[in-house]
Amino acid sequence: MNTLGNEFLQSAIRRYKSYKQLGDKTFDQLGEADFHFRPNEVSNSIATIIQHLNGNMRSRWTNLLTEDGEKEWRQRDEEFEIHNHTREQLIQMWEDGWKCLLDTLQSLKEEDLLTTIYIRKEPLTVTDAILRQLAHYPSHVGQIMYIGKIIKGDAWKSLSIEKGQSQAYNNSDGVKDPAKLMK
Repeated sequence: MNTLGNEFLQSAIRRYKSYKQLGDKTFDQLGEADFHFRPNEVSNSIATIIQHLNGNMRSRWTNLLTEDGEKEWRQRDEEFEIHNHTREQLIQMWEDGWKCLLDTLQSLKEEDLLTTIYIRKEPLTVTDAILRQLAHYPSHVGQIMYIGKIIKGDAWKSLSIEKGQSQAYNNSDGVKDPAKLMK
C-alpha cells in the first residue's frame, strides 16, 4: 500500500532526478572550456555552480538524520573560487553530489519525514529540508541551462518543448515526453 509519506518521497526522488537530467543534457552539449565561461565578472561559471552544488549536497545529505546539514568540513566560500577543474572532474563532482542526495532520499522511511533535523542550527523537519533543497537546486540547474544557452546560441538543443511545438505536444497521443518533440 502506497502511503502519502512514501508517495512524497518517491515524488521528490523523481523530481530531483528530472532536474539532474536537465543538467546532464546541458553538459552533453558543452565542451571543456564551456564549463568555465562566465557571462561577466560577477557571474558564476557552470564549473563554479557544480562546485557549489557538490559541496551543498554532500554537506546537507551526509548523515542527514544525525548531524547538522552544514558540516564543519565544508568550505562553502571555496566552492565559489576558480579551480580550473577538468570537465571530467566537474562531471564526477556533479555525480558525487547527486549520488549523496539520491542515496539518502532512497534510504529514508516514511517515519523519518517528521524527524527534526538541523541546517545551520535551524530546526527543520526532513520534509521541509527536502522541499528547501528542491527549491534551491533547480535554481542552479536553471542557471547552468541558461549559461549553456548563452554559449551555444542557435546551436542549443532545447531540453523542453521547442518553440512553436506546444500544439503538437498537446495533441500528441498521450506522449508526455518533451524530448520526443525536440528536433
